[in-house]
Amino acid sequence: MASKLLLSRLRTLAKPTHHRFINPTPIFTLKYQTLVHSRPYSDAPQPPPIDSKPPSINGDNPLKNKKISSSLNQTELAKFSAIAETWWDAEGPFKPLHVMNPTRLAFIRSTLCRHFGKDPNCAKPFEGLKFVDVGCGGGILSEPLARMGATVTGIDAVEKNIKIAQLHADLDPGTSSIEYLCTTAEKLVEDQRKFDAVLALEVIEHVADHAEFCKSLSALTVSNGATVISTINRSMRAYATAIVVAEYILNWLPRGTHQWSSFLTPEELVLILQRASISVQEMAGFVYNPLIGKWSLFDDIGVNFIVYGTKDSE
Repeated sequence: MASKLLLSRLRTLAKPTHHRFINPTPIFTLKYQTLVHSRPYSDAPQPPPIDSKPPSINGDNPLKNKKISSSLNQTELAKFSAIAETWWDAEGPFKPLHVMNPTRLAFIRSTLCRHFGKDPNCAKPFEGLKFVDVGCGGGILSEPLARMGATVTGIDAVEKNIKIAQLHADLDPGTSSIEYLCTTAEKLVEDQRKFDAVLALEVIEHVADHAEFCKSLSALTVSNGATVISTINRSMRAYATAIVVAEYILNWLPRGTHQWSSFLTPEELVLILQRASISVQEMAGFVYNPLIGKWSLFDDIGVNFIVYGTKDSE
């Protein structure tokens, strides 16, 4: 019952107050006084398999790979290592991320400029701020953040990704200052690194332990700093579109890129973040328009969604 009530509140509160996202007033504001949830995961049913294969494409549930000191999933690392050289191929396996990137950046620019009191219309609104891009891959998010003035650190556990990211960043004086490290969020915590904003886009669904991963993101964030996470909802519609259609019909992504059981629902992510001392302030959905080949921000969080939260005062 608690799960249903919270989901109902999410749907009610995640309604747009403005039709255009560029308006500096928040589109989706989540206000939680008390969140009561007796289980860390919802009772959403497992979707029926297609030919009895897709839901278990990668074998065992990644949670079985849990390590005490790390949220890494070795199977996921191997998958991304195999296609690392294609990060900057706009028509390759990472095409969906390239197409989605402008929309992700629109959300980041709007929410973080408001959070830090910056002018979203200036060329370098993030000047003077330290950002970390967790699971940076080839740097397709790190680079535009650096061009917007942020001091960026990009980290990834796949060495090939870091090498590709560094080589590409060095081609442009505006991005050559990015600090790329082959490491994990947990290791940065051990090194006592802190950042004004911590970003992990399309990453949490590939880790072995969601809760531990979010605790590390929180530990990397300064008090009253910002955290931005995007991922895929564990819904039947997401299973149909993000896995069946994207991987098996349209071949936008290599088969096995995603595992439905590793997705999180919006209510689960909000609760996990809250337990990690991060309060979600805004949530928006990504909706793809196949007629124009572009993504837009909307109130539909049924498939892809993004959240912005603030680190509680210590």
